[in-house]
Parts: sequence; C-alpha cells; structure tokens
Amino acid sequence: MAKEVLTAIAISILVVLLSLLIKGAYETLSWYWWRPRRIKKIMERQGVSGPRPRFLVGSISDMASLVAKSTSDDMDSISHDLVPRLLPHYVLWSQQYGKRFMYWHGSEPRMCLTETELIKEFLSKYSTLSGKSWLQQQGVKHFIGKGLLMANGDDWYHQRHIVAPAFLGDKLKRCAGYMVECTDQMLQSLRKAVDSGQTEFEISEYMVRLTADIISRTEFDSSYEKGKQIFHLLTLLQPLCAQASRHLCLPGSRFFPSKYNREIKSLKMEVERLLMEIIQSRRDCVEIGQSSSHGNDLLGMLLDEMQKKRSGRGFSLNLQLIMDECKTFFFAGHDTTALLLTWTVMLLASNPSWQERVREEVAQVCNGADPSVEYLSKLTLLNMVINESLRLYPLATVLPRTAFEDIKLGDLHIPKGLSIWIPVLAIHHSEELWGKDANEFNPERFASKAFVPGRFLPFAMGPRNCVGQSFALMEAKIILAMLISRFSFTISDSYRHAPVIVLTIKPKYGVQICLKPLNL
Repeated sequence: MAKEVLTAIAISILVVLLSLLIKGAYETLSWYWWRPRRIKKIMERQGVSGPRPRFLVGSISDMASLVAKSTSDDMDSISHDLVPRLLPHYVLWSQQYGKRFMYWHGSEPRMCLTETELIKEFLSKYSTLSGKSWLQQQGVKHFIGKGLLMANGDDWYHQRHIVAPAFLGDKLKRCAGYMVECTDQMLQSLRKAVDSGQTEFEISEYMVRLTADIISRTEFDSSYEKGKQIFHLLTLLQPLCAQASRHLCLPGSRFFPSKYNREIKSLKMEVERLLMEIIQSRRDCVEIGQSSSHGNDLLGMLLDEMQKKRSGRGFSLNLQLIMDECKTFFFAGHDTTALLLTWTVMLLASNPSWQERVREEVAQVCNGADPSVEYLSKLTLLNMVINESLRLYPLATVLPRTAFEDIKLGDLHIPKGLSIWIPVLAIHHSEELWGKDANEFNPERFASKAFVPGRFLPFAMGPRNCVGQSFALMEAKIILAMLISRFSFTISDSYRHAPVIVLTIKPKYGVQICLKPLNL
C-alpha cells in the first residue's frame, strides 16, 4: 500500500515537472520565436522593414560594432554633429529603409519613429497603453529597480501622484534657497583654488558633486558627505547595468553566476544597505517620538504613504519600492542635471560672445544679488542657451515605449509587444526640422516659443514627461547664473571632445575649462 502511495506521489511530481517544462518551453518559444515573427510580419505588410535579425541577439552585435567604430577616435574639433558618432546604426538604417524601420534588441522588436505628428499622438494619447518593456526593466533592475522611471500602468499612476508634489509649488520654491547655498559653497571653493594658483578645472566633477549635494539636501534631508558613497556606487552601477543589459537576449542569462551579475548584485546590496540606514533613521525619529512626521521632503512623503498602507489606505508601498524611488531620484536628480550643466558650460566656454550676453542679462536682472525664483523667468537669454544645450546634448539619446495593446497610430497598426523607439538625438539634430544649422550652437532659434510639438523632447512629453523637469531647470538656471556672474571661463587646450553614451551622453574625458574670477 505504501509503495503504491509513493508511486502515485512520484507520478504526480513527474506530471507537475513535465507540465512546468512544457509550459516553460512554450513560453520560451513564444517569447523568442513566435511573437517577434508575428510582429515582424504585421509591420512588413505595412511597408516597415529593417536589417535582418540574428538568432537570439537580433541587431545588438551590429549596433555595437558600428558604435565601437564611430567612437574609437576623438572628434577633430568641438563639433556638435553627434548623430553619426553616437547613433551610426540609425544613420545607416534610415538611409537603407526610410524614416520608419525595425531593428531588434535580442528578441524584442523595435520600430524607430521620427515623425513629429505621430510622436506627439503616441506620447500624448497612448500613455496608459504603453510603457517600459520587460527587457528595459530588467536592464536597470539592479540600478533603479521599479521606481517611477520604470513603472507601468496603475503602478506608474500611483507613484507619479505620490512623488509629483515634491517638485511643485511652494516645495519647489523652498528648494531654491538650498540651491543658492550649495552653489555659493562650490563657487567659494573654486575661488580659493584659483587664488592658490590653479587655473584649469574639470568642471563636470564639480557639477556632479554640487547637484548631488542639492538633491540630497532638498529631497532626502541629507548632505552630500552622507550620501556620497551611494552616489559613488550608483556611478559604478550605471555602466555595468548598461553593459549587462546586452546579455539579456540570452535565455536565463540574468541567473548566470557571471562576473557582471555578481558585481552588479554586490553593488546593489551595498547601495540598499546605505539607503536603509537613511530610511531607518527617519523612521526611528517618528517611532521614538522625536518627530511627529517623516518630513515634507520626497523621502518623508514616501514614508508617510507607506504608513497609510498600514491603515488600509492608499497605494501599496513597501521598503523595496521606497529604496527604488530613492535610487531613481538620486540618479535622475543629480547625474542628468550635472550633465546638462557640464555641456552648457562647455558651450558657453567655447562661445564667448554668448557667455558675455548671458552675463550682462544676469547682471541687469539680478543687480548683483543671488538669483531668486522671481528672477529666473526674466533670464530669457539663459533659458535660450539651456534649451539649445538640451537640443544639442539631450539627456537621453532615445525615448523608449512598448505597446501593451494593439493601437492605431496615424496610418500604422501597432501590434501589442512592439517597442517604439524615438531617437531624440536624431530628431534634435534634424536639418529638416531645425534648418541647415541644426548641428551648430544657435540659441536664437529658441527666441520664439512657437515651434512644432514633438521635435524638442529633452524631458519627453505628454503624461509621462519628466516629473522633475521644473526642479532641474530651476537648478540649472540658478547655478549657471551664479557661476557666470562670478567667473569668466574659456575652454582649455587640454579638452578633448569625445561624447559617448553610457545610458546618457557623457564627455569621455570630462570638460576642462580655465576660470578667471570677475572683480565685481
């Protein structure tokens, strides 16, 4: 009897295992073979084709070899003609297949979309029916996790409504004081260095530290000194995750005990350990009665929302998601703004006439005082320069969205599962959209506020636009206004112009400038 029972149990286990094996094989074939080929046929019937994908890797190796070749050398001069250098695959395939073409990131089919009317329709109308694909989410899973940037559907909606108030209204205005204070400290350190005899500075290092200090103080009630290890670890994680995401096309690759995976997971664990110390310290203050609330900054708002969950109300937040939000805004709140500032300083350093025009405007508007919120809207020339910097060196080269349902986009039927990739860099440099001087620094093009929607996308557009863009622009204006009113600067002879992509557009060797204090 016992033997029969054991045999029955063994058969049941085998049936379950066989069922799981069959299900896994079906899902694998569906993901890597049937689904992408169905999408390919649907798009080909509509006249959208592209390079032939290779098994498993798709177009990844072709793109990697093209980019490696185009970025192997530095640029001969400070040229802003970046599309052939950074998106050589876009240049090649758009010439071969037209404005609309498909390419493949492993088994994920992607359609390149550059038509401004369709971009506007897609980003505005279909924000709830599109979002980040599984591959995109997995690529940054250990970097920023499931924070707002990678959330979809209802999760995105709730997360957006939780964090948005931290970057609006009076809370945004209160941040201006911290921005001025932190910037003043940086400028004082620069002045001391100049007085001691130093003339050349790698300005991106200063901008990274400054923006990290600002986001720490304004949104996490901490100083840069307390969070600098987190920033350092996130900086190490960024290129590793960008590199490891290429291997996701191989089935089960994220579970391999590879060097990449081990190092990424180790860094992630250390980042989260440090974040938990900050979070727990804030929670302890409330639990022992030292404070009646978690604070009115971003971290405090997230912890308050988690407290609501305990009472059975609100969106379900947990500590992991709070850490993911912290990582998202630690990164987005300082890395991207630091790059905007770095590229803008480079452009002003190599265009002295515009630097002087902006300096005169700041002097006239601020009259020797530090820039306040009320002054910022009057800095018209500075705003034009920042927009031109964002056009030439956008914070992201592409804007990805994946269709979660079949949708109608203009004359196109977009099947569920197709990723739409909007090449922001190529659109920003299009002569068709911006004129023959599209690759030249000309802030005057932003003198008129009337331009075609869908052609200027530094912060995306529609409901899923960047939640922190007002914060970033206010920060950039304050820092640049204060820098330009205290120093004149020129590009150093040692500067080597070599933009590269590591998730964002970065200067490969930094940006070296020569500073000269202004005796005002």
